[in-house]
Amino acid sequence: MCAFASFGGMFFGYDSGYINGVTASPVFIHLIEGPTVDALSGPHSSLIVSILSAGTFFGALAAGDVADTIGRKWTVIAGCAIYIVGVILQVATNGLGLIVAGRLIAGLGVGFESAIVILYMSEICPKKVRGALVAGYQFCITIGLLLASCVAYGTENINNDSSYRIPIGLQFIFGVVLGVGLFFLPDSPRFFVKRGRIEQARKALAAVRDQPLDSEYVEAELAEIIANEEYERSLIPATGWVGGWMNCFTGSVFKSNSNLRKTILGTSLQMMQQWTGINFIFYFSTPFLQSTGAISNTFLISLIFTLVNVCSTPISFYTVEKFGRRPLLIWGALGMLICEYMVGIIGDTVGFNHTYTNAAGDTVARNIPAVNAQIAFICIYIFFFASTWGPGAWIVIGEVFPL
Repeated sequence: MCAFASFGGMFFGYDSGYINGVTASPVFIHLIEGPTVDALSGPHSSLIVSILSAGTFFGALAAGDVADTIGRKWTVIAGCAIYIVGVILQVATNGLGLIVAGRLIAGLGVGFESAIVILYMSEICPKKVRGALVAGYQFCITIGLLLASCVAYGTENINNDSSYRIPIGLQFIFGVVLGVGLFFLPDSPRFFVKRGRIEQARKALAAVRDQPLDSEYVEAELAEIIANEEYERSLIPATGWVGGWMNCFTGSVFKSNSNLRKTILGTSLQMMQQWTGINFIFYFSTPFLQSTGAISNTFLISLIFTLVNVCSTPISFYTVEKFGRRPLLIWGALGMLICEYMVGIIGDTVGFNHTYTNAAGDTVARNIPAVNAQIAFICIYIFFFASTWGPGAWIVIGEVFPL
């Protein structure tokens, strides 16, 4: 069930990957900028890439209230439907307007899905394997990135609008598979307890634990969930919509169990995960590598980056349970820091634009060893991210908040 729910990570990962290839497609560039221009302008590139994040911002904000009203499962299904509408608009694009509108709407769906899939998985997982199973969400993100790179690599030489419509259109499949599949999964038993629907909670818990309804195991866990809900309700009084949001900011930042501290911890972790620099690699690695003047096949190197990402993430399935969440995040941050300094130093000194034209008129790069070193450190950096902060942030936010 968790493996299937984490399939939602494909949305997030595939989008981060495919846009890197689409914005480098000559056909797409000519569609947006005109037939005589060979690269997207800075403002257009920034708008097309980042508008999805604006959608996810508002989608994630709304998703919590929707999930508390209609349930976790149905919120993710609604997110899939919104995402599919956004994909259709992007496939139909004939200029800047539709691609921006489509990515904004798709972002709303991604916001619904990325906020609630982690909640759903955390609420149905047995405690002992929660870390490893929630890490599966990040693994699906990496698979989405890899698929996007493969598709971009396969369509880069197509000289018609299929070069961008195929990578965009494949997202439709992910939305349909997740949306239809979730119809057959139970909703979160914790959601039913929160809504006071104890019998439905018992049925859902029996389904996710593969136990009969009268099982002692089910009864014991259900009693624990009910007791926990009653305890939290005594600490956090039931209020209206505004009061519910205000409860997120109650207490002292210096008190470890306060809601304010938990809210700051959760939002900061998610912000820092995106702020590590990993999105630069997967959004802009193609133009970054082109700017070195030393890489003939930038798409292939981008594909190698995503392979390192995919292969490194499963390490966290073991290490997050063996060593704990906090040590993993600390050591991962240190490893990424060292690699980023090395890439920055090499790039600033000899990494870029050290090319000359020889007597035969060929452009020759004099910085190939430096660029190879940059690529090596980027791969090591991706390894540290994928095995620590990639899954670690998702796991921690799934565990720190009250119901």
